Amino acid sequence: MKEEIIIAGFGGQGVLSMGKILAYSGIMQDQEVTWMPSYGPEMRGGTANVTVILSDKKISSPILSKYDTAIILNQQSMDKFEDLVKPGGLLIYDPNGITKHPQRKDINVCSISAADESALMGNTKAFNMIVLGAFLKKKPIVTLENVVKGLKKSIPPRHHHLIPMNEQAIRVGMEKLKDINVL
Repeated sequence: MKEEIIIAGFGGQGVLSMGKILAYSGIMQDQEVTWMPSYGPEMRGGTANVTVILSDKKISSPILSKYDTAIILNQQSMDKFEDLVKPGGLLIYDPNGITKHPQRKDINVCSISAADESALMGNTKAFNMIVLGAFLKKKPIVTLENVVKGLKKSIPPRHHHLIPMNEQAIRVGMEKLKDINVL
């Protein structure tokens, strides 16, 4: 098993955190892992993306030109990464703010209205965990138990009281994912 993932959006959407939690979850599951962030100088509002590779074998390079999965959270990222999903791969996106929806027919396309769902939960900071839940519904490459362990490793202890809310958000994402184009 080897999964090559790009998560892309604006700074402040939890893109890097989502990638870090996914990477820690893979470590908890004894997988080989790479986590490679890329972001502009802006703290919030600039573009951000992270490449995560999870594998049961050694990973030769963290540099990728094509991805098994793209998790897209803004139009700029859709424009940049839609064509880089491998044929037969998966593209998950939040339609909020997307003006040009995915057009490819050779990949699986799913949407998750994470912005709307996090607002319904009363916590917009749960956005990224809803998206992570949607991904795990389609590709359960790490267990929810290990994601919770990954959360504990990646967030400071003073915020551990938020772990149950994050777990709930992951479950919401799993439940609310919509298949648009399934191969």
